[in-house]
Amino acid sequence: MSIIRGSCLCGGVKFEIAGPLIGASNCHCSLCQKQHGAAFRSRARVNKSDFRWQQGEDLVTFYESTPGVLRGFCRVCGSPIVNKYEAGTPIATRDPDAPSRYGIALATLDDDPGVRPNAHVFVSSKAPWFAITDNLPQFPEGRAYPTA
Repeated sequence: MSIIRGSCLCGGVKFEIAGPLIGASNCHCSLCQKQHGAAFRSRARVNKSDFRWQQGEDLVTFYESTPGVLRGFCRVCGSPIVNKYEAGTPIATRDPDAPSRYGIALATLDDDPGVRPNAHVFVSSKAPWFAITDNLPQFPEGRAYPTA
């Protein structure tokens, strides 16, 4: 597998991914809308063991948006970098491997990740001004994630 590089808007934070991206989807939850200032967040998960900071890890600040869900962003430019999930959260209930994975915003990747979102999740929270016009499956809430 080739290395996928990513960075923040100001370039202060850089990272590499040396493993597969898992469960790519478009998340329409209200928290992702707020974090990204957009109708949804296109994202995937990556095993922490496949993720490497190249620079700027010290610039990443974490905000606990809900108990056990930490959203990491560059404190200089505000770009979302990684989300972390603790055991016992609803996310970890759907994906027992979530605590060993990071959530990655696909838009932070500098290289083509080789995956495309394959579903819309949390469409019950969808922005009322946005219309989903593709034929991807839609889930009112989250969905189960593959283990690999």
